[in-house]
This record gives sequence, structure tokens and C-alpha cells, in this order.
Amino acid sequence: MNLTLSIDKNLLEKSRDAAKKKNTSVNNLVREYLKKLVNESEPQYAAEEFAQIARDSAGFSPDDWKLNRENLYDRY
Repeated sequence: MNLTLSIDKNLLEKSRDAAKKKNTSVNNLVREYLKKLVNESEPQYAAEEFAQIARDSAGFSPDDWKLNRENLYDRY
């Protein structure tokens, strides 16, 4: 289904830049935003989003880092 939107020229330019950085289209950005908007209260969506963030974050920890209970409970 098609939808026509009227938006500010500056907003459109920034949206195009954001889409280009994410290697996608403005259309896809809007579609994904609307999906999140209508599904954000659904637990399954939250779980899928968490899993995606975890997958996207893989490799950002130092190789020698290990999860450790004592570190989890450290108070600063």
C-alpha cells in the first residue's frame, strides 16, 4: 500500500542522509519506525529487538573479557 507524506525539506534531506548512512531508504526507515511504534508494547517484539541489538554488538568487548558475578555487583 502506498502513502504520501508532506514533510519539511530540511527533514527530508536529513532523513536521506540518515538512510544513506544505514544503507537503506527513507521508505524503509519510515516502515521500520511504524512497525516499532505499533509493536513496542508486545513482549515478543522487545525480545526480538534485544536479540538484534545483541547480534549487532558482537565483537565490541575485549577478547579477554569474561562475565563475572563479582563485577556485576560492584558498586561505584
